[in-house]
Amino acid sequence: MPKILLIEDDVTFSAMLERFLKKNDFTVETSYSSEEAQKKLSNTSYDLVFTDLRLPDDDGITILTKVKEKHPDTPVILMTGYAEVSTAVKAMKKGAFDYISKPFNQDEVLIVIQNALKGEKKTSTPVEETTAKAPSKTSKTKPLSAKKPVSGISSASIKLNEYIKLVAPTDMSVLITGDSGTGKEVVAKRIHDNSRRKNFSFIAVDCGAIPKEIAASEFFGHVKGSFTGAVNNKIGHFEAANGGTIFLDEVGNLSYENQIQLLRALQERKIKPIGSNQEIDVDIRLITATNEDLLQAVEKGQFREDLYHRLNEFSIKVPNLHERQEDLLLFADHFLNMANEQLNKNVLGFSDEVIKIFQKYKWPGNLREMSNVIKRSALLTQGELIEKNVLPMEITSPPKETANQVKSFSTKDNERDLIINALNEVGNNKSKAARLLNITRKTLYNKIKEYEIEA
Repeated sequence: MPKILLIEDDVTFSAMLERFLKKNDFTVETSYSSEEAQKKLSNTSYDLVFTDLRLPDDDGITILTKVKEKHPDTPVILMTGYAEVSTAVKAMKKGAFDYISKPFNQDEVLIVIQNALKGEKKTSTPVEETTAKAPSKTSKTKPLSAKKPVSGISSASIKLNEYIKLVAPTDMSVLITGDSGTGKEVVAKRIHDNSRRKNFSFIAVDCGAIPKEIAASEFFGHVKGSFTGAVNNKIGHFEAANGGTIFLDEVGNLSYENQIQLLRALQERKIKPIGSNQEIDVDIRLITATNEDLLQAVEKGQFREDLYHRLNEFSIKVPNLHERQEDLLLFADHFLNMANEQLNKNVLGFSDEVIKIFQKYKWPGNLREMSNVIKRSALLTQGELIEKNVLPMEITSPPKETANQVKSFSTKDNERDLIINALNEVGNNKSKAARLLNITRKTLYNKIKEYEIEA
């Protein structure tokens, strides 16, 4: 079992991390100060040193130097706060194998530790050569952050993860609710990936983008010549998802006729392509999502009650980004790694000033907005860190009046009046009205439909 020296002055955090490492088959010894750690390093050989960047009697750079003087082949991993990224980069240049920014998720800890141990086993080179060969923090963690969804460590995320873990192994239909941009499709995909259907297709369909006239063809397919424009046979989404999962996003946008067709397919587990006399058996799991209040739509007669109950065997609400403050920097790091991969960049992190701006901003567009902001900022960044000057103006200088307007959405009547006033103020320009109200255009359209606001 690999032996790790953990140096961390936060006793509670140290105990939590020690338990986690031991659970994953590591031998762990802990120190709460640099002095205590140096004594242990003098008497014991370790496979890896895992140290906080700031300690009461020393700092991570000094500890790194002392470790490398006595044990040049022992990899050192630093734990840092996001405001210390620039210091951590210096540590990499001085021989640290890698650094992990707090808060971090457990998967990332394991991957970085395993990479460090493999690196030491594979090469017995001097520290200079090991450092030169070690990939950068971004490239090393990219497979984790860019490919795997962020689970999160906030209480809201923990509850969400528990629900996903609970419902995934079942075949229950799941209705996912939440504001625009919160990551409802990501949640649906995680349910699929943790189900017995994970080796079959996951088909995602945006119901808001399908005209009602061709919805039946999109869902169930058609045969050649069944209607004008049907020049070939077409396999519908239900048949394509057979054995797997079909995810219907913005299901509240389906017309009443399409709702009837969907209900029939779910009840009978059979579909009939347009123009065909042959029924096809389908074994699918249905996951749907909406940012509307479907119960209210049922009360207004806009959504079938029997279909609503068929879809809502289990419901999950995805929290807004402002409800997941502890996860904010985890998501920021995740999106930065994605941007680096997509843009072939190597931006290492965010400046202290940008971190504070991110933490103060309300993120009305949630994760989608954050992803777009970080991708744009990474593209414009020429140095190692994203600085304030590359952020869009709406992030650095959000209108105070807009924030007050959003907070004042306390009653339905008040919300309706605010939307009407905003539309009047901008000459019915939906994009400008959405910006004025600090909501997404899609949310605005849904609100206009909900409150039956006429242009």
